[in-house]
Amino acid sequence: MDESERWSTFGELLLGYRRAAGLSQLGLAERSGISVRALRELEQGRARAAQRRSAEVLADAFGLGAEEREEFLRVAEQGRRRRSSASVAGVAELPPLPVDRVGRGRELSRLQECIRTSPSVAMVGQPGVGKTVLAASAAHWMRDEFPDGCLAVDLRGVDEQPLPVQVVFDRLLRALGVSTSDVPTAVTEQSGQYRAVLQQRKVLVLLDNAASEAQVRPFLTTSPGCRTLVTCRRMLAGLEGVRWVHLDPFDDGDAEALLQAVVGEGRVRAEPDAVAGLIELCGNLPLALRIAGNRLASRPHWSLRYLVDQLRDERTRLTSLSAGDLQVRSAFEVSYRGLSPQGRMLFRRLAAVPGADFGVQLAQVAGGVTESEAFGQLDELVDASMVQAGPAEGRFRFHDLLRLFARERWEAEDDEADRLLTTEAVLEHLLGMATAAGERFSPEEPANEVFGSLDEARSWLEQERSSWLAAFREAVRTGRHREVVELARAMHWYADDDRHGVDWVEVFGAGVDAARTLRDVTAEAQQRNLLGWALVMAQDCAGAVEQHKIALRCADEAGDRLERVWALAHVTAQEFMLGDRQNSLEHARQAVELSAPFGFWTVRMTVRYQFGVLLLLDDRPREALAVLEELLQDALRHNQNGELALSRMRLLAMCIEGVARCLHAVGQCCRAASMFAEARGFYEKVGASVHEARAAFREGRCRLDSGEHQVADSLFRCALATFDELSLPEQRAEVEVELARIPVR
Repeated sequence: MDESERWSTFGELLLGYRRAAGLSQLGLAERSGISVRALRELEQGRARAAQRRSAEVLADAFGLGAEEREEFLRVAEQGRRRRSSASVAGVAELPPLPVDRVGRGRELSRLQECIRTSPSVAMVGQPGVGKTVLAASAAHWMRDEFPDGCLAVDLRGVDEQPLPVQVVFDRLLRALGVSTSDVPTAVTEQSGQYRAVLQQRKVLVLLDNAASEAQVRPFLTTSPGCRTLVTCRRMLAGLEGVRWVHLDPFDDGDAEALLQAVVGEGRVRAEPDAVAGLIELCGNLPLALRIAGNRLASRPHWSLRYLVDQLRDERTRLTSLSAGDLQVRSAFEVSYRGLSPQGRMLFRRLAAVPGADFGVQLAQVAGGVTESEAFGQLDELVDASMVQAGPAEGRFRFHDLLRLFARERWEAEDDEADRLLTTEAVLEHLLGMATAAGERFSPEEPANEVFGSLDEARSWLEQERSSWLAAFREAVRTGRHREVVELARAMHWYADDDRHGVDWVEVFGAGVDAARTLRDVTAEAQQRNLLGWALVMAQDCAGAVEQHKIALRCADEAGDRLERVWALAHVTAQEFMLGDRQNSLEHARQAVELSAPFGFWTVRMTVRYQFGVLLLLDDRPREALAVLEELLQDALRHNQNGELALSRMRLLAMCIEGVARCLHAVGQCCRAASMFAEARGFYEKVGASVHEARAAFREGRCRLDSGEHQVADSLFRCALATFDELSLPEQRAEVEVELARIPVR
């Protein structure tokens, strides 16, 4: 007869063996070392199974053979599993999974691997990111790896009163089969009993929504077969020996999969553009996407586009993201209430930051706090997952929906006067810093009080680009015309340094409008010249010529000889491109003559360089070489003390490259290649990657013409990598043409 059929419970099996051995409970207790009380509870079914070590001791006491022993231990293990399932119900049961759970495949695999290899794992993420669902999924998938139970307790860390440690111990011990009467009341004794119970078991314990280190630390068991998985909104940095997993919002694929699961594949596939908009407006946040999906599922007559249009209004988006008792705002509020008063204030005031991310300095300005206070409060916000650490060190950013929530709280809790002061402080800071940074790029501009070096200025402009551009647009919108003109003017040389990172047509176009409103003809001439340059970068040569001709009239009206020089220089280049070479070269000579009274680095060098390049393009390379070699010698003479400032280094590199182009055109490939390499070195030092790639391309052509095929190939591929990185298809096409010239070995 099969033992599994004969014995329905371990208690019955134990009773049968004890009677067959002719032992009383006391006799078995003496032989095995297990108490009479424990044996009685096992036989009467009050304890459904023994721990593995206890089962092994009993098997030894009965003197069971190999097959009987194996069966005895197997029934004991089955009893432990049944006991675990029964005891967990209502006490420490795993959270149920959504019926339409999708996505997170990579994250789930990673979390499972972390659980297998680390005794304690903690997962942190912002409200609504799906920590509980992912943790519960991992526990459900890993049940077979933890035969003694997968337990879970919601620590209610976001509530005003998180679950006390004593209560958590009580629930877990009862779920592990300890009777209520045997659970101690003191935390120290509970901790000891908990560790003793787990010592010979394989159990996974999920502690969901942890509030603090103190609430979690007592449960980080060192039992070799057990694992603890913690989820929290706040980084519990004080925990030791914990492996951290940071959970981010869905990627677009998982976000669309969730919408399909909730709304229906047909409706989602029918409106692909609306789906992309819906995902973006929900910030890829699983909770927001589920709420949006539930709203659509409960309103089958709605199109996805209709909901997208509702969500576009930032003032009502959080209200629209609610369905029944699911609300994005509520998820944010519980974390917000957990912040310190100072943390809440900074969180609200950061809503005044207009860009995608920000640094500590901007947080200081918005919060009206010191640097050390800003660091401390930002740490609190990051730990609470209310602000995210940015990709670069010292940078921070909001999730889009949390930014809206911050603005809501700001408008609700701070009076209008305070909000205006904060907004004004942030705006003035960004406009002032951007203007100072731009001015630092002028070849004649000395170091200012704000930025000690060109690298500092460039770094600030790049890191705060989204914020200073947003501040510039706000200045345009609110009629701060003088600030608009000053910032656009300051960007003259930086624009040439970073041609593709900013919409310069927008910037200088706004500068023209502001100058006209101010009736500042000189400023208008300057801004139209800059706008014309930007239009050339946008491949609108006809529009550029029009702007430069108007700039010429404005310069004449204002008696501004400098802007007349620039207008002539710019219109010269465009005339040449449009085929009017005779007028172009004549105007170029005029610009060179008129530039004589002005600064060498800021005016004369650029104008003379342009004249030389136009001669080269007009198939007069020897005349061009004479002009550019003389210019290069003048540049070296104007360089003081042999130390070349970075702001001038790019101009010198352009001149060297111009000479190299002329040398290549007259057949001096070896010397030309050497000078292209020298120019590349200067471009690299100043961070002018596009110019560096262009010089590499031109050097490659020299090397190719000299028969140095391998060197040419290397240079072409270097240029190709930069053009691909910066998405410059026309330049890429030029390189591909030259690559095709390299003979195949």
